[in-house]
Amino acid sequence: MDKTTLDRFGARLLDAHRTRSAITPLTAEAPGMSIDDAYRVQLNQISQWESEGRTIAGFKVGLTSKAIQAQFGVDKPDFGHLFSDMILDGSRPIDIGRFISPRIEPEISFALRKDLKGPGLTIVDIVDAVDYAIASVEIIDSRIKDWKFTLPDTIADNASCGALVLGTTPLRIDAADLSLVGCVLSRNGEVVASGAGAAVLGHPLQSLLFLANTLGAHGRTLPAGSVVLAGALTAAVPVAPGDRFTATFAHLGSVTASFTEQPRSAEQTKAGS
Repeated sequence: MDKTTLDRFGARLLDAHRTRSAITPLTAEAPGMSIDDAYRVQLNQISQWESEGRTIAGFKVGLTSKAIQAQFGVDKPDFGHLFSDMILDGSRPIDIGRFISPRIEPEISFALRKDLKGPGLTIVDIVDAVDYAIASVEIIDSRIKDWKFTLPDTIADNASCGALVLGTTPLRIDAADLSLVGCVLSRNGEVVASGAGAAVLGHPLQSLLFLANTLGAHGRTLPAGSVVLAGALTAAVPVAPGDRFTATFAHLGSVTASFTEQPRSAEQTKAGS
């Protein structure tokens, strides 16, 4: 795909982010868009956001469970970039107006203490590099209209990143078998989904292995200090105004995300109310 088209697609998605307006799939115009092309479109936006002063805090790995792949009609994982301003405070209501059509997923996340440089890494390298695991919920959001995307579309859209809330109970990864860690997701006090770590490529650490080796194949390092969302333990659950979600994990504690009844005004957001 030529640079002019890549830049145009990147600009279209940047505008969708800015205006909170969903767009038609990029692949409707470019049905032959490759995975590599899609990551180039993603990086077009990442570069722009970095130039505006935003800071990369880590990465998310998406589409890692059979439930999520079936839900969105794809068959491979992908990854996107997390920025510091995407990490939200779970003790305060989240402005629902920052999203177009949010959905929530409970996930196990990792903090890294060492760089990971692929390709060719093994699970032994991953275990050595992880500082700890922590509970999290990811709020995914799609700039593609009605969530009707192909794999290249969602990759180009920064893997449908929206925001995340992290728990407060770090866990050494040798303290529990993370593939057996169960999670229950409730909405407004009612259970809406449940799952376990094995839903994530068989083991959540496999997500880190995929990410580090995929970044490495593109000449990039997964740096120490990164936060990595490993992937959903359940299908994604739609968010409505005023909803309150709690994800309760074995060994990892719980994490809560509540949402405002109405979008906040610019003045309210600035004042932090």
